[in-house]
Amino acid sequence: MEREKFGSRLGFILVSAGCAIGLGNVWKFPYMCGEFGGAAFILIYLVFLVMLGIPVLVCEFAVGRGSRQSVATGFEKLEPKGSCWHWMKAIGIIGCYMLMMFYTMVGGWMLFYCFRSIRGDFAGATPDMVSGAFNEMLGNPGVMVFWTVLVCVIGFAVCLLGLKNGIERVSKVMMSALLLLMVVLAAHSFFLDGADAGIRFYLIPDFEKMVENGIGNVVFGALSQSFFTLSIGIGAMLIFGSYLGRERSLTGEALNITILDTVVALMAGFIIIPACFSFGIEPGAGPSLVFITLPNIFAQMAGGSLWSALFFLFLSFAALSTIIAVFENIISFDMDLFVWSRTKSVLVSAAAVILLSMPCVLGFNLLSGIQPLGSGTNIMDLEDFIVSNNLLPLGSLGYVLFCTGRNGWGWDHFLAEVNAGQGISFPKGLKWYVSYCIPAIITFIYLKGYYDMFKGGSRMRLIGWMAVAVALLGFIVACATVKSRAYVQEHVTIQ
Repeated sequence: MEREKFGSRLGFILVSAGCAIGLGNVWKFPYMCGEFGGAAFILIYLVFLVMLGIPVLVCEFAVGRGSRQSVATGFEKLEPKGSCWHWMKAIGIIGCYMLMMFYTMVGGWMLFYCFRSIRGDFAGATPDMVSGAFNEMLGNPGVMVFWTVLVCVIGFAVCLLGLKNGIERVSKVMMSALLLLMVVLAAHSFFLDGADAGIRFYLIPDFEKMVENGIGNVVFGALSQSFFTLSIGIGAMLIFGSYLGRERSLTGEALNITILDTVVALMAGFIIIPACFSFGIEPGAGPSLVFITLPNIFAQMAGGSLWSALFFLFLSFAALSTIIAVFENIISFDMDLFVWSRTKSVLVSAAAVILLSMPCVLGFNLLSGIQPLGSGTNIMDLEDFIVSNNLLPLGSLGYVLFCTGRNGWGWDHFLAEVNAGQGISFPKGLKWYVSYCIPAIITFIYLKGYYDMFKGGSRMRLIGWMAVAVALLGFIVACATVKSRAYVQEHVTIQ
């Protein structure tokens, strides 16, 4: 079966950027800016994005275009005979499914809040009413299930139409609307009374504030956000590389996607931070910023229902762009592994994702007694921890080692694929940096993430979880170093 291809370069950029542009851009980035001192954090973030995010994204695109397969079969096509890189498929398959086990629910929250804003539920609401509305939603299993299933139906319906007629066409419209909504919302925030203080906070670096928060904390926050913002590590971007022609070099395309992803993150800050300053709200309020703090702000605005509806429509587009992209990955697993038709794969995958989403949905109400990571945690926390703290960094480490190591695809094959076509070439002189420095940075992010997660517990609990982290890291090392007898026989040179 001939591999599908994008109808245009713009389609590839918008679909891939849509995958990268998720809810982390529009709620996590602004509140991290608020927490870590505004523009000083942004400057460090941009440096790390160039140093880490773009090279790993290029590696993932290269494996996709080089293999013309999804992550389920891509490593097998490119790996040396008898090597163990095909084990990496487990990270991609598990990662995409597990991400959708909670991300579909959060996408449902966005759609529900958009609906509630249109209905005028928050007009004139008190802070207690806004906070109570969020908790009421979480405690209602019927509401949670309905909106989660609706998001799944919308996403898989788009994928059923195919790459060009469904995903590419819908993503072009949705991403264009998303960018337009951002401009309108940002312009509105600019002209709020007192917004100029928020704009100064956002645009003028305050290094004293950075020192006050701890330079190490700010640097690691910027480093980890630059790494996670592009959705790299579980093959979510690889699939779109497999649909891409060889007319353009991959470095230039990765750079364009990164710029678009960054523009959205920065624009989200222009929407949220001036509004927070205008109404005297702390911009570092955390994830509650979206569902409690901002609805309170909209409730105080003239025409607040309209602005609230537009804001949550924007968030819904950001969520759906990622959901549709990852759904396409999940569908492609069956198409590549079992040679199923797109229709059969969509139907089976939709049923599987809806079913697998239910534990997370019910974890806030009927299954709230399950607290897998300790008191106060829920099923979503566990699923997010597995994806964000494990599969994304481990998968990214695997891509880099596979593209640079002699036991993998190898640097020469990687460069030939990346630099095929017109556009910016990947510098050949970066081999040492990509082969050794980036893996070291990723390993640091991974281990520190475990340490930060469990340092508040007992020492034995911390030691136990760090042992788990090292064992999982050993999986990637095994992929990079274990050689079967067939591999050894093929690569031994008879003197």
